[in-house]
Amino acid sequence: MSALKGASKFKHLPRVASGPLKCPFEGTSLLTSSQFNKGSAFPKEERTAFKLHGLLPPNIQTLDEQVQRAYQQYTSCDNDLAKNTFMASMKAQNEVLYYKLLQTHLKEMFSVIYTPTEGDAIQNYSRLFRKPEGCFLNIRDQDSIEECLSAFGTAEDVDYIVVSDGEEILGIGDQGVGAVLISVAKLVITTLCAGIHPSRQLPVVLDCGTNNEELLNDELYLGLREHRVRGKEYDDFVERFVQIARKRFPNAYIHFEDFGLQNARRILDKYQSQIPCFNDDIQGTGCVTLAAMLAALHVSDVKIDDVRVVVFGSGTAGTGIADQIADTIVTQTNKSKEEASKQIWCIDKPGLLLKSYGDKLTPAQFSFARNDNEWPSDQKHDLHSVIHQVKPHVLIGTSTKPKAFTEDIVREMAKHVDRPIIFPLSNPTRLHEAQPSDLYEWTDGKALVATGSPFPPVEYGGKKYDIAECNNSTCFPGIGLGAVLSRSRLVSKKMLVAAVEALKAKSPALEDPNRPLLPDVEDVREVSVDIAAGVIQCAVNEGLAQEKDIPTDDAELREWIRAQMWDAVYRPLAKEYDEKSTLCKKKESHASLDSHRCGTTNSEK
Repeated sequence: MSALKGASKFKHLPRVASGPLKCPFEGTSLLTSSQFNKGSAFPKEERTAFKLHGLLPPNIQTLDEQVQRAYQQYTSCDNDLAKNTFMASMKAQNEVLYYKLLQTHLKEMFSVIYTPTEGDAIQNYSRLFRKPEGCFLNIRDQDSIEECLSAFGTAEDVDYIVVSDGEEILGIGDQGVGAVLISVAKLVITTLCAGIHPSRQLPVVLDCGTNNEELLNDELYLGLREHRVRGKEYDDFVERFVQIARKRFPNAYIHFEDFGLQNARRILDKYQSQIPCFNDDIQGTGCVTLAAMLAALHVSDVKIDDVRVVVFGSGTAGTGIADQIADTIVTQTNKSKEEASKQIWCIDKPGLLLKSYGDKLTPAQFSFARNDNEWPSDQKHDLHSVIHQVKPHVLIGTSTKPKAFTEDIVREMAKHVDRPIIFPLSNPTRLHEAQPSDLYEWTDGKALVATGSPFPPVEYGGKKYDIAECNNSTCFPGIGLGAVLSRSRLVSKKMLVAAVEALKAKSPALEDPNRPLLPDVEDVREVSVDIAAGVIQCAVNEGLAQEKDIPTDDAELREWIRAQMWDAVYRPLAKEYDEKSTLCKKKESHASLDSHRCGTTNSEK
């Protein structure tokens, strides 16, 4: 089936972003609406119909010409933070142009609108603030949660919510109310990479205070000026948000982002059996790392039944990766979760995790802690000793301990396996456990490498090796797309394994072992289609999908998915005369809301 026929066949679906777009605005109101604004690209007939004559220069431009001009403005910015601010301003003015510019220069701009530059923007949120974006909920005003969320539409208006409490942001720690920008950034990625409709998203920050003294002492800080609330009051706040969000937007998928170590896992554990939800730091990181690992196991001809894995750094990301590996072993073998967990050795600050550490272990760590009698009493618990004793096929770093994978450790690993699989994943780049160039040198070019940040290609032994980046953006948008389109009641472990298998199948290393273990971010929209298809098929098979008439034919399913993905193109505008238009009322209402409670979905910092 051609894409054109597929789009025509499915044009009745409510999320199909083609054909005329009903618009209630005209004149200056239209030019200030980022969803509808076309700027200099408004055609003559729309300039007449929407009373734009005299408000725009006379020359009518194409979207491509606008992109060219916008890119010149972008490149004139002095530094990456200035570029980030420029892009945020553009997003507030013209949504289509913003995303088209990003799509055109995705590889170059990705690190500016996401990590690491978005971390700088978050740290400077209160100083760069111009206009609110998203929904601001604070723990001292819980009675207003329903009112705040109601400003963003009715039951059918929101598909995807990203919510953060800002305690552990992008490796830079507690950023309080600035966390709204990580919710915004994640949603930008879902649109870029999976076509989630930008008008059907909701970024949320749960302001519970902050333990960042620098913010507390900053007179410009915009969040609650008090230390973080813990305990029952915190749990009640999260519960109240989840229940009201589900009541207001019953079809919405909730993505938890950058919660603290003590909260992330237990919040996910509480809600994943109740609602369709996802934690990217735990599950997204686990999925993308596992996909890279499975591709590497294929190259190195090691079966998952036999794989031995060492995870160095057992926080939210490390235990999330361990969980995904264990779940996949269970799914693909006849082993129990307990048996699968015994193929994984987790190390944290005290060394190898042992059951005798008791209360010092988090719940997520406990399931991977070894019985003390499994480890020789005369054997040390440090990384080198564990490598020597375990002889792992895979070494994964999520420790934020730079250069932890020393030459001695890597060479010790290479003594025992033919193709050492080594993933230094800590972000940002300065916190990486090893440099890819060193890993190739210390293993005589045999290492299979993936990193947590982008690295340039490595030349060794006359060969050039492109370095795979374990970028969650190749995975979590497709999972969300599949969950949204299928209206799955939950996100099951099997659905995540299906996503991993779909991502692994796109690994360039499966065709050439010298190529990267994961696809490039520039290919991610088609990767997201494959991931969404796998997730949807699994949801249907498990009886979790609630959407009707999901195609059963694989090719038709992919066309059904593509037809519902938003793309950055200008659609013809049609007059909207219905004063009760939910979307339009939602857009208008945002501007008047107190920025400490609710904000617009049009703008940013």
